Amino acid sequence: MSGEALLRVCSVTKRFSGVTALDRVSFDLRAGEVHALCGENGAGKSTLIKILSGVHPAGSYEGEIIIDNRAVAFSSISEAAEAGIAVIHQELALIAEMTVAENVFLGNEPRRGPFIDRLELYARTRELIERYGLQLDPSARVQDLGIAGQQLVEILKALSKRSRILLLDEPTAALTEAEVDVLLDIVRTLKNMGMTCVYISHKLDEVFAIADRITVLRDGASIATLETAATDKQSVIRHMVGREIREFFPRHSKATGAAVFAVEDLHISTSGPAKIDLRGISFEVHAGEVLGLGGLMGAGRTELLMHIFGIFGSRLRGRILLHGKPYTGSSPEQAIEAGIVLVSEDRKRYGLHLDKSIGFNLSLASLQQFTRSGLIDHAREIHRNQHFFDTLGIRAPGQRTLVSSLSGGNQQKVVLGKALMTGPEVIFLDEPTRGIDVGAKVEVYELINKLTDQGKAVVLVSSELPELMGMSDRMIILSQGRIGGEFLCGEATQEKILTAAMRFH
Repeated sequence: MSGEALLRVCSVTKRFSGVTALDRVSFDLRAGEVHALCGENGAGKSTLIKILSGVHPAGSYEGEIIIDNRAVAFSSISEAAEAGIAVIHQELALIAEMTVAENVFLGNEPRRGPFIDRLELYARTRELIERYGLQLDPSARVQDLGIAGQQLVEILKALSKRSRILLLDEPTAALTEAEVDVLLDIVRTLKNMGMTCVYISHKLDEVFAIADRITVLRDGASIATLETAATDKQSVIRHMVGREIREFFPRHSKATGAAVFAVEDLHISTSGPAKIDLRGISFEVHAGEVLGLGGLMGAGRTELLMHIFGIFGSRLRGRILLHGKPYTGSSPEQAIEAGIVLVSEDRKRYGLHLDKSIGFNLSLASLQQFTRSGLIDHAREIHRNQHFFDTLGIRAPGQRTLVSSLSGGNQQKVVLGKALMTGPEVIFLDEPTRGIDVGAKVEVYELINKLTDQGKAVVLVSSELPELMGMSDRMIILSQGRIGGEFLCGEATQEKILTAAMRFH
């Protein structure tokens, strides 16, 4: 790896309506390196990426961007692309109905006269795929690819434009562990072929596996740039949050109360009686307990919670008990009224109205608390909202702030606040820390402790085994829609959990 700086960010400051998003940020990017940007949600990573890629044009920020020892001033995304900068976003910009080749060269198709030269289009795409050793079919439709395959198409788009600098913004957020390994191998291949990469991820295992150097942002400022080989995760976390996190999973198990919620021999179908997707599911969760629900992707964890909450599948057999009595609700409204609430794994799709305010979202599921004779008592609503705004530590100017402007961690706090405002006794948390940073994760874990201290029963779904093991009092592991194993806190190992998850494969 060359020591020469290909790109330098020099004292860049960016403000939005008086709020400082970046405060004199500086870092350099060496030719041929993978440079990780780490920081909590709201630290300024995405804002910096938008400046480098021309989304925020020159003149809207202070400071300088220097490439090849020359100051650049991008006024658009296309100008940044012409300079060799490409972005791979977490939310992919592909046209599902088109083929891989059509997406790769969209807007830049080879032509023969006024017509697209389709033979050349597919030949160029095939050449790119072979050159970088990717497993893709140029004629496959993007809608038929998995998320990992779609990521590869985005990378191919960047490579087709002869980009020199690749900005990868949370590229593995929606990938399985196996898909993550494939993507990291591709990044290594690109690096070996001379590509320079900026890699943004909350997952420090990935950062340490792939990055040559790490720059940490905190509260909009660049705190430190570290050689990966000369540091460790705890040091990076300390720089990110400004404090030592001594106990990453702060779960303190204690004696639990009576069983609050139970399911008995549930058989659930999502595609008619001929196909049973969940079979023979039985478990109970007690007051003050965290029951972990694990399993591989497709095992049925989310489907189970969504069925209980009244929005998924038809029940072929079995029953649900609440405080020992049959619960027969079949809609989210009935579940909430009974004291059951679900925090969805997809907060943007199912948990939030992104174009509405924090206050609107917080009270949305609890409006009956503030309604008299068909009219909402806004004073009471605002007062109650403020309680959750303050106790959850939502970082925003106020309740009127649009949810779309918040970091992922603060959006998750709004989702949690909306759920807790309903006054639930049973709380289903489906991947509650997905896509949020280290500090925000610890805040969620501490909130889980507070809920169980209050006697709430919590069911926690997590794909991260250390989190599942660290925050659960008991665990049940699903395998192909059935229970593959059950473990008490302290007796489970990653090997035992994975064996249970593969039991019916």
